[in-house]
Order: sequence, then C-alpha cells, then structure tokens
Amino acid sequence: MNMLGLDFSSITLVQALTTIADIAIVAFLMYKVIGFFKDTQAVSLIKGLAILFAANAISQYLKLDAVRWLLRQVTTMTIVAIPIVFQPEFRRALEQLGRGRFFGNPMKSLDPEEKKKVLREATRAMEVMSKEYIGALIVVERETGLEDIASSGVKVDSLVSAELLINIFSPNTPLHDGAAILRGNRVLAAACILPLSERHLPGRKLGTRHRAALGLSERTDAVAIVVSEETGTISLAYDGQIVRGLTGDELRARLESLFDQDAMDTVIWNLRGNGR
Repeated sequence: MNMLGLDFSSITLVQALTTIADIAIVAFLMYKVIGFFKDTQAVSLIKGLAILFAANAISQYLKLDAVRWLLRQVTTMTIVAIPIVFQPEFRRALEQLGRGRFFGNPMKSLDPEEKKKVLREATRAMEVMSKEYIGALIVVERETGLEDIASSGVKVDSLVSAELLINIFSPNTPLHDGAAILRGNRVLAAACILPLSERHLPGRKLGTRHRAALGLSERTDAVAIVVSEETGTISLAYDGQIVRGLTGDELRARLESLFDQDAMDTVIWNLRGNGR
C-alpha cells in the first residue's frame, strides 16, 4: 500500500538511475569542497556563516523584524565578501581542477634512474646541511608549473647536484635566502619567494621556511623539503601537510614514493588514452 500517495509506476529505470547518479555527483562535489576547506581558516568562517543563517531563520520565525532587517544587511555584505575572504581556497580549488594530464611534467619525462639520481642528490644535500645546521628550502616541481615563483628569484638553470644545492644555501652567500626550485634534473632558480601559510597547527610552531613550504604545498602540488637552521631537522611538505623529523633514508623513501606514484598515474592515463 502506498502510504504517501505517490505514483512510482511512472518512474522508469533510466529516470531512477539518472536521479541516483545526480545525487551521487552532488554528494561527491560537496565532499571535495569540504576537503578543499579542511584544516584551513575558512572552517571558522564557514561556522560563522552557519550561525548567521541560523540566526536569520530564528528571527524570521519569532517575527523579530528589527533583528531580521539587521541580519539581512549583514548577510548581504557577507555574501558579497565571500569571494574575497575565500580567495586562497578558491584559487587552490581551481589550481587542483586545472591539473590535467595535457601538459608534460619534466620530472615524469626523466627515465627512472635519472629521476632517482635527482632525488638522491637532493636528499644528500639536505643530509649534509642538516648536520651542519644550514637552513635550506628546496621545492621540486610536479604538475603545477612554478614559473611565477621562479621569476621571483635568480635564474640558475644548472644540473642538480648536492654540491650545487649546498653552495646555494651556504650562509652569507647571495642566494641562501628563499627557495631553490627544481624542475626535472635542473635547478631552475634560487632565492625564490614562496607564499606563507596562514594555518596554525596545534602544538607546532612553524618558522618562516616551514610556513613557506606549507603555503606552497597548499596552493600547488609541489613537494617542498626544509632543513631547520635552529635544530637541523628535515621536514617534507606536500598536499597541504608537513612531516617533520625525517632521516635521510626516510626522506629519500618518501620522495621516491611520491614520484613513483606520479609515474604510475601517467602510465594509467596513457593506457586509457590508447584504449579509446
């Protein structure tokens, strides 16, 4: 017996599947949007918006006309301000959306041995600087191009070697401040300025280098390696998170894992393309 009085007999299988797919797509998009805002300052702003809309609903229900008018004005100003307030998150979302497979990644174009050599040289440099308490920040480019970041520094365009990287970050040298950008098997630029993260991680005090590494990883898919000048600790930032206290072997293993996954993604993409 149909208690709701609805006629389900007119709904076809195609319509039912379309509705299910529609709901699933919307749910997936909402999940991704929540993921973009997770662990950012936008979470607090979203909570504030939720409280504001709830207050609007309550004032309307209780017929508090003066309060409702005031809240309506505040809500209008807030909606206008949303694109400005959430600009970093929107930019991050659009950049992640734009990371297609249509543009080649120089690191992916390297053969496996050459890629391991680059990662090995970077790791060796960080190990030496960690023992000598030399502050350093190295960024390895992946899908997202970093030409705008590289243009803020000094062009180097030299083959990656541990000796070159150590020399760049040696104290009292012209290029030791800022970040070095690696593209494929070359050091693209040094003394580059990175965007700083505005996040406050519980129980962690981040220095400028660590905030810069985390900030870039929040906006791009680049991998950033940091050596603390105060403690000699090696850290790795990627995908909006930072892992601290790594040994040289742990750093090398994590880097190889990240870039092996990139290579596997490329193979899968190419297989899909050839199968069309």
